[in-house]
Amino acid sequence: MEHFKTIAIFTFQSEYAVLRLLLEHEEIRHVFVNETMIGVLPFHSNAIGGIRLKVHQEDLEAAQRILDQWNGSSHLTIV
Repeated sequence: MEHFKTIAIFTFQSEYAVLRLLLEHEEIRHVFVNETMIGVLPFHSNAIGGIRLKVHQEDLEAAQRILDQWNGSSHLTIV
């Protein structure tokens, strides 16, 4: 995980469902950290630190571009 960098933090899994599909479609190496734990204990999300989107360093630019487009085209915003 040393080559991965956190670029976004989410409170609930439903906030990034579409984003996950976009990242997978572009074959961007990523992982959502704390996803399972918060799926089991959703009201502990803030205490755990949220669900962190980590992207491989080589894919940062492409991931940030997708994140910016997705955030700008939706009424939902990324915290």
